[in-house]
This record gives sequence, structure tokens and C-alpha cells, in this order.
Amino acid sequence: MSIGVNCTQITATECDFTAASPSAGFPMDFNVTLRLRAELGALHSAWVTMPWFQHYRNVTVGPPENIEVTPGEGSLIIRFSSPFDIADTSTAFFCYYVHYWEKGGIQQVKGPFRSNSISLDNLKPSRVYCLQVQAQLLWNKSNIFRVGHLSNISCYETMADASTELQQVILISVGTFSLLSVLAGACFFLVLKYRGLIKYWFHTPPSIPLQIEEYLKDPTQPILEALDKDSSPKDDVWDSVSIISFPEKEQEDVLQTL
Repeated sequence: MSIGVNCTQITATECDFTAASPSAGFPMDFNVTLRLRAELGALHSAWVTMPWFQHYRNVTVGPPENIEVTPGEGSLIIRFSSPFDIADTSTAFFCYYVHYWEKGGIQQVKGPFRSNSISLDNLKPSRVYCLQVQAQLLWNKSNIFRVGHLSNISCYETMADASTELQQVILISVGTFSLLSVLAGACFFLVLKYRGLIKYWFHTPPSIPLQIEEYLKDPTQPILEALDKDSSPKDDVWDSVSIISFPEKEQEDVLQTL
């Protein structure tokens, strides 16, 4: 009861001795041993003594929790919480390592860090990096450390820096201009090669004069009179032709004809 855990006269076959807070329960550097026996009414078994246990020496350290990663310009900012709380950080504390690698590349390790916020800098912009975070418990009193489990693998893409964005804009602009130039050249070549066919497609077909169209609709109409009526004397233009002289041979032929 002094540590806030009741494991007396329970029916379950297990009991959790973890205290409600780091300040309660067994001191972390104490050697703790437990005894267990079974009871059935007035009967009970002999005591069984558990192997002694020292928290900082025998604890299993899990991976850091609540991992959050924020991509930056060529960097990754990692925030997380410790595997469990430590009441007195002067006797024991956690340090952290980050295992990271570019996707498909060689793994690197950065650390140790005491802070729960780590920044991975000098990364390549617009690249995918994968990482795992690991905690290590150090006990100052006995110079003992316990290596923790790695967190699950997670991958993130870094943001592009200003120079990379400018390069992307230039490449996109040059690519677009080149594509438009190729298309314009192809269109110009096709126009030159098939200009006759294009002219034929866009040429306005000849239309039938109105009088002829009306005549085709009604052949009984006097088409010649209608044309003479519609024609204006000003539109009738001709030249006078007179024969001035003939060569002798042609003149004889003309006289014979006459």
C-alpha cells in the first residue's frame, strides 16, 4: 500500500507494480525482490522468492513516443517524448540517437542528444529520407546504460530551397519554350508540305449565278431574255476590228472564196 499498488489477495495471476507517478513506488536505484504465495481458504502455499530487480539496471527501454517530423528546406525537424518519465534527472537521464538515410542510400547515425527536439540539417532538398529514433538510458551512479528499441521506420520528403525552386522554374520555362518552338516548327513544316491541300480545304467553293440557279429550278423561264434585261449597256464593251490589208496570197484566197 505504501507504493500505491495493491497485490494482496487478488484472483488474477499477474500484478502491475508500476507506481502512479515517478515520485511514488520503489526508488529506481533500489534492489527490489518480491515474494509470492497462493491461498485457498485457511490453506496457503510456501513463499516463492522472485529474483531481485533493479530498475535502472534491468529495465527494458522502449522507443521514443509521439514522434513528429516537420520537413524544412533541406532539413528535417524531429520532436518526440521519452519512453518513460524520470523523477530525478541528476541520477539518470535519456540521450537519443537518430538513424537516417536517403531512400535507397547508406544509413547514418546522428547523436547523442539530450534534447527532445532534433534537427537534421544539410540534407539534399526535395529528397525522401527515412529515419528511426532510439533512446538510451544512462545511470550515473553505476555508469550503466541501457540501449532502447528503435522506433518504426518513417519517411519524409525535404522541402526545396530557394535556389532549387529557381532552377525548377527556369527548367520548366525552358522546357515549355522548347516544346512550343518544336510545335510551331512542326506546324510550319506541315503547312509548307500540304499547302495545296490546306488551300483546297479552306477555299470557298464557286457559286452559281442567281439567274442560272433560278433557271435550274424552273427551266421554263426565258433565261436569255432575263440576262439581256438585267445587263446594262455600260457593261457591254467591245472593240471595232477592220481589215486594212491582206498579203497577196491571202488576198487571192479571199477573192476565190468570195
